[in-house]
Amino acid sequence: MNPPPPATPSAPGRPPSTLKKALTTPLLYFFILGDVLGAGVYVLVGQVAAESGGAVWAPLLVALCLALLTAASYAELVTKYPRAGGASHYATLAYGPFVGFFAGFCMLAAGVVSVAALARGFGGDYLSEFVSLPVVLVTVVFLVALALLNARGISDSTRANVVATVIEVGGLLLVIGLGACIVLRGDGDVGRLTHLGTASEGPVAALLSGAVLAYYSFVGFETSVNVAEETRNPRRSYPRALFGALVTAGAVYALVGAAAAAAVPTGTLAGSSGPLLEVVRAADGVPTELFSAIALVAVANGALLTGIMSSRLAYGMARDGLLPTFLTKVLPGRRTPWAAIAATTGLALLLALTGDVSTLASTLVLLLLVVFFLVNTALLVLRRDAAPREHFRAPTAVPVLGAVSCVVLATQIEREVWLRGLLVLAVGAALGAVAAARARRSGD
Repeated sequence: MNPPPPATPSAPGRPPSTLKKALTTPLLYFFILGDVLGAGVYVLVGQVAAESGGAVWAPLLVALCLALLTAASYAELVTKYPRAGGASHYATLAYGPFVGFFAGFCMLAAGVVSVAALARGFGGDYLSEFVSLPVVLVTVVFLVALALLNARGISDSTRANVVATVIEVGGLLLVIGLGACIVLRGDGDVGRLTHLGTASEGPVAALLSGAVLAYYSFVGFETSVNVAEETRNPRRSYPRALFGALVTAGAVYALVGAAAAAAVPTGTLAGSSGPLLEVVRAADGVPTELFSAIALVAVANGALLTGIMSSRLAYGMARDGLLPTFLTKVLPGRRTPWAAIAATTGLALLLALTGDVSTLASTLVLLLLVVFFLVNTALLVLRRDAAPREHFRAPTAVPVLGAVSCVVLATQIEREVWLRGLLVLAVGAALGAVAAARARRSGD
């Protein structure tokens, strides 16, 4: 998941954007698809199975439908206000600087939590195929290494992103193919695909609990708002690329979930921190070390990109006076924000050492549900703002259902996660109050 840079409200008389409009619909589609198709599914399929039972595909599809509701709200807002800024910008326009800061802070916190979750996932069963080390040690070394690479410079990191994305998508397609082979040779059990529910949860509760975790696999689409200014025809291109990318990702995820559940017993999936590796083991045709390497590339790439965006977001908010100015310090030679990198890495390390993958993923989802609720309701408020141009318009029921879906999913999040999340939200509210007070003083 890649959080967006901070934004400030549009000022009267602001000159038009000078960014080059280079993105076509296909390029935008692949940009969004690359953001959504990430490392989460490599780690979370087993956790989803533990929550929902063998019908892993069902919560994945529910999560897709719920993500599409909020995506439709983003599509309208992006085509109405085609500029970078994302949720923070829309919340500021609708509700003012306090809520705008709060939305941006939640996105920053979500990025840090995501890095922590991926760091925990890196030290699990995939790495154990090569070496057996304490998870705590791996987590510390992994995050320090990411911070050093982040500080080295963004160009070195982003060059490898395209290759890493191809590798991780190839790994998912491999799992689908291996799962099909296992079923066709008679070693799988397609009957598991209809088992929805657990010993402690009925079908509906299990479906919603699984959807909370599955939702993590679809986050990333919201960051695409930041390239709206660079899209040639955002009114036409953005909705097509956005919905197309989400549906493609949903289809891949559902097939991966179905392949894994049909090929491997549900208990085995639920008990593994490298659930897709269990499919490779059951197929017995591909070296487990090869697939583990693919999974580790996916997890490391996702953590690196999210870490880069989180540190830049913290730096940008500090530069705008919304966070302590210490976070604006940069390395003299490389001009990378070392203070912001150190701060976000330290917070990610603290979270990773005090929570497991499932808890961290649910915390991330909780933070994003707050952001998405604000986006959906901001759309309804901003309907009163006449648009100077034609734009995509979602049916009124869509943002309403999107906001309701955020509330419903939030009720399925466990008490432990809520306690952790409320602490983060309280910090964001306190800092938002300070930011709003500064904004009022500067406007006087």
